Amino acid sequence: MIHNPLMPAAFVGHGSPMNTLEDNRFTDAWKAFGASVPTPRAVLCISAHWYINATAVTAMAVPRVIHDFYGFPDELFAYDYPAPGHPEVAELVADVAKPQWVGLDLDSWGLDHGTWSVLAHMFPDADIPVVQLSINASQPLGYHLDIGARLAPLRREGILIVASGNIVHNLRSIDWSQPDGAAAWNSRFDESASELLRERPGDILELTDHADFDLAVPTPDHFIPMLYLAALAAEADDTPEILVEGPSFGSISMTSYALGADCPPSTDVAPTQSTMIASAPPDQTNI
Repeated sequence: MIHNPLMPAAFVGHGSPMNTLEDNRFTDAWKAFGASVPTPRAVLCISAHWYINATAVTAMAVPRVIHDFYGFPDELFAYDYPAPGHPEVAELVADVAKPQWVGLDLDSWGLDHGTWSVLAHMFPDADIPVVQLSINASQPLGYHLDIGARLAPLRREGILIVASGNIVHNLRSIDWSQPDGAAAWNSRFDESASELLRERPGDILELTDHADFDLAVPTPDHFIPMLYLAALAAEADDTPEILVEGPSFGSISMTSYALGADCPPSTDVAPTQSTMIASAPPDQTNI
């Protein structure tokens, strides 16, 4: 096998924060991915939950753990992921993004659940440094593809890029009776996204013309992280492989992708999502 000098990258459909504490086929796939990659110098995570009107990267040595949700069990609020930061890598992120401006955040953010709920399974010892890149809500979708492409050199620096969101994410349409089911529009959009991401990642914004786009992406925060993996795939002229796929509660896609990884895809079709999040009404959850 020819050695690939590029560090792998991934897009993860993170779903409920309860995945932090659970073992299911999604978290099993995240574990397999983490075990398959070379030990990273650091992880750069683009999380749906740092959605602000600026582009910034966490640059503190000790990032705080943010419990950015409500309506969940006390055990989840007590969860800690004490990974160190990496100020030098943060500066490198800002440098490779030029001429786009990326601010160095020394005290504003930290690690939110879009990051630690996933890394809890990929790197459970919390011993790999982690930095987060914000999603600039004031910029158009094409801006994020541009930033994603500019991040590509980081893969040659031992930095693992993990984007975390959900390609389909419509909380207002959740169907608590379908923990592992999908509405027809969810399946259609997820399949179209998979086709574009795997065959023509550079054309991923064609999804904005999809008939189901407004239902699948009522807000762009969870959709945008996937664009970063699409940009990396197009830049490397490589094909993302499905790491694990499947819907959740009718209106969420948990489909995840790996780029340049050597881990088998998940084939388990057993029930996957906890029903614990169903104990809280939709207006008391933030996933």
